[in-house]
Amino acid sequence: MRVHGGLRGSARRRPGAAVLIGNVEVEGRGRVDVRIVDGRIAGIGPRLAGPADVDGRGGALLPGLHDHHVHLTALAAKASSVRVGPADVAGRDALAAALRSGRPGEWVRAVGYHESVAGELDRWALDALVADRPVRVQHRSGAMWFLNSAALRAAGLDGDRDDGRLWREDARLRAAVPPVRLDLAGVGRRAAHLGVTGFTNADPHPADGLAQVLSVLPQRTVVMGAGPPVKLMLDDLTLPSPADLAATVAGTRPRPVAVHCVTRVQLLVTLLALEEAGPADGDRIEHGSVIPAETIPWLSRLGVTVVTQPHFPVERSRAYATEVHPDDRPHLYRCRSLAEAGVPVAAGTDAPYGTHDPWAVMRAAVAREDGEGITPGAALRLFLGGPERPGVPRRLTIGAEADLCLLHVPLREALDALTADVVRAAYVGGRPITC
Repeated sequence: MRVHGGLRGSARRRPGAAVLIGNVEVEGRGRVDVRIVDGRIAGIGPRLAGPADVDGRGGALLPGLHDHHVHLTALAAKASSVRVGPADVAGRDALAAALRSGRPGEWVRAVGYHESVAGELDRWALDALVADRPVRVQHRSGAMWFLNSAALRAAGLDGDRDDGRLWREDARLRAAVPPVRLDLAGVGRRAAHLGVTGFTNADPHPADGLAQVLSVLPQRTVVMGAGPPVKLMLDDLTLPSPADLAATVAGTRPRPVAVHCVTRVQLLVTLLALEEAGPADGDRIEHGSVIPAETIPWLSRLGVTVVTQPHFPVERSRAYATEVHPDDRPHLYRCRSLAEAGVPVAAGTDAPYGTHDPWAVMRAAVAREDGEGITPGAALRLFLGGPERPGVPRRLTIGAEADLCLLHVPLREALDALTADVVRAAYVGGRPITC
């Protein structure tokens, strides 16, 4: 079979044209060729007729990775922001220097802050660090913004936000502060080089028209709130009763829900509500930060999927050792114990509040030493589910959408490395989005 080396650019590919990727390893099929027609897999087998458009050179061909929980506009805005997390600055002087890095009078947007950097923040603490320009600092959790006095005045919020702390008020803040340049092209490009062909955007209160804004990405993108699943935010201070949450869940049916659960009480209320309302196919627990062992059989019985961040206990081990209650530490971001109990599990990076690299998440999931570590193959499968069924890994089958990740190496070598260096190309609907 005559094979053309290299990849053809998407601009050269006519809509509906057939593509033949030759000499690739497909799990369960060995070395085969894969034909794509009209954006779907039309044939898998050895020595398919015709010259190959791409020589796979024996590398594995996988379903494209899907990041099941990410915040895309926040990730895109990161390029225009000052990074002030524990890995970036340490102490008040370093924080002040970072916040003064722009020109006086211009807005400063800082992200990733954690109290371990320089203690608790409010308007007065920020004023003491920098007072000659409007400053807003986002907490690492993404839930809180801190504004100094200049920022409060410029945003017209001085009268009703005396302490400068805005909790889950992103929509109001968006309307009051200057727009931030969004490097969505960079987000899409970097994700493509990681083999990512799809995102589920998990903003709690997405801006109007967000789906259209994100349509510039080459990846397929699901926006919670613009379509299923329906995201439900829970906070301990405003936690509804199980009956009230059940009524909310029932009002969304037949659409599934994705419930934000970062404490054990939030999880318990959610499970009681799903029990009362009745589960639906596609219901999800987002994060599952604390899952007590006794709730695992309950999750399994309800058939709810847990979309978790197994890398957080590794990335944040030092902070969790001092900030998380000892009773909760054995139950953080479970992975292995859920899978062994038959609970569908998937992963999201939660970028920019965690790494944007799914391969780094996989490595962390394998490296965990708390009894929740998983095999490399299981770690890869966390990102192989589709947006509607994140806990069910996709396989390359006839008729499936040709959202694909082509590797330089066979699967066994890729699992040994678990690094984006093994990614050669990504395809969406059969069109290459990276080379």
